[in-house]
Amino acid sequence: MIATTSPLRTTSSLPPSGPTFNNNLIRSDSAFFFNIGFRFSSPRKMQLLRNIGGGCFRSKQGKGVIKVEADSGGEDVFDASFTNPLPDHLVIMVNGIIGSAADWRYAAEQFVKKLPDKVIVHRSECNSSRLTFDGVDLMGERLAEEVLAVVRRRPEVRKISFVAHSLGGLVARYAIGRLYEHSPILETAALTGNSLSEEHTNSMVQGPDQPHEAKIAGLEPMNFITFATPHLGSRGHKQLPFLCGLPFLERRASQTAHLIAGMSGKHLFLMDKDDGKPPLLLRMVNDSEDLNFISALRAFKRRVAYANANYDHMVGWRTSSIRRQNELPKSNLLVSDERYPHIVYVAQETMDDIRNKASLVAGDQTIDLEEEMIRGLTQVTWERVDVSFHKSRQRYIAHSTIQVKSYLLNSDGADVVFHMIDNFLL
Repeated sequence: MIATTSPLRTTSSLPPSGPTFNNNLIRSDSAFFFNIGFRFSSPRKMQLLRNIGGGCFRSKQGKGVIKVEADSGGEDVFDASFTNPLPDHLVIMVNGIIGSAADWRYAAEQFVKKLPDKVIVHRSECNSSRLTFDGVDLMGERLAEEVLAVVRRRPEVRKISFVAHSLGGLVARYAIGRLYEHSPILETAALTGNSLSEEHTNSMVQGPDQPHEAKIAGLEPMNFITFATPHLGSRGHKQLPFLCGLPFLERRASQTAHLIAGMSGKHLFLMDKDDGKPPLLLRMVNDSEDLNFISALRAFKRRVAYANANYDHMVGWRTSSIRRQNELPKSNLLVSDERYPHIVYVAQETMDDIRNKASLVAGDQTIDLEEEMIRGLTQVTWERVDVSFHKSRQRYIAHSTIQVKSYLLNSDGADVVFHMIDNFLL
C-alpha cells in the first residue's frame, strides 16, 4: 500500500549549481555551521535532549496523542491512541555525521501524524556526536545491535524500513548487511495453489536447493531510503562540492580527512586499507564474506535515493544519486510540482534499465573505484528523487534542509519529507 501522490507538472529550468553568497540569507554563521553538521555535543547534553524529547503531546490534527519514549538506544515515536492492533511497521531513522536523534524529529512526527496506525518510528542515537568519527563499520555494528534491541522490545512489529541522512545512509547499508538473514520458504504456495506475487518474488533469493525469503532483523524489509548520502564516497570528481573540484584541494582532503573525521574520513575518501583489502565502501557494493551487503539491499521492496541537485556543499549530486556524470538529468528535464515544489525530477528504474546501462558501459576499458561502486550498487533498482532549493532562502544549507534537521532553520524541506511519506510502501 502506498499513500497517494501527484504527478509533476510545471516546467522550470535549474540554475547553475555554483552559489553566489549574499546578505539576503537570514542566518548567523554559527547557525550555518550548526546545520551542516559541524557541531559537538557532550554526552550529558545529549542525554538532556533525550529527556526533554520524551513524553506525550497531542497531534495538531487532534486525532491522537504522539508519544516519545526515550531509552539508552534512541527514541521511539508513535501514536499512543492506537493500541489494538498496534502498528506493525518499524521505521529506523539514522542521523549523519555529528548528528543525533534530534535531527529526524520533524520527519518522525510527520510520519506518525500521517500514518498513526501503521508505523512506529525509532530515531537512532547509538551513533551521535563524535561517535560518528568511528568509521562506517563500527557505526554499522552499533546500529545493527540497536535495531535488534528495538525489535526485541517491540514484538508486535512485522515490517522494517530505514530512512537515513548523509553518512547515516552508509551506516544503514552496513547495518542491513549484518542484519540480513534468509530462511527456506515452505511449499505452502504450491500446496494451496496460490502463486507468489512479483512483489513477493523480489524479496526472495534463489539458494542452491530452494528459494529463500530474505529478512532484515527477522522482519520483512520494505523501504530503504537515503537523503544526501555519499554512496560513492567523497573522493575527487567534485563529490565534496565546497572544494570546487580543484584537484590539489581534493588530493589534500583525501590525505587529511582522517585528521578531521577519524576513520569515517578514511572510509569516505576510500583511503582505508585493512589487511590489504579494498576500501570498505568498495566492498559494500557486493556481498562480502559474512556480510551480505547487496543481498540485503535487494531484499527491500523499494530503494530510494533523495539527492540535492545543487547547493549541497557537503555531498555531490552524482554520489548521492548513484549516477555517472552523463546520467544526470539535463536542466530542461527538471520540473516543479505545486504539491512538492522542491522535487524537480523523479526516475523509477527497472531491471531492463539496468541491463541496458550495463550493455552500454560494458565496453569501457577504464574502470576506476567510482565506476566499480556504481556498477555494484546498480545491480538492484533505485528510485531517484532529485531536489533543488535554488529559489529558497535556505538553499545554502541544502544538506540539512533536505531532511528538515531543524524546522526553524530548514522548514523549506518539509515538502521533501511529505513526498517521502506519501510514497512510503506500507
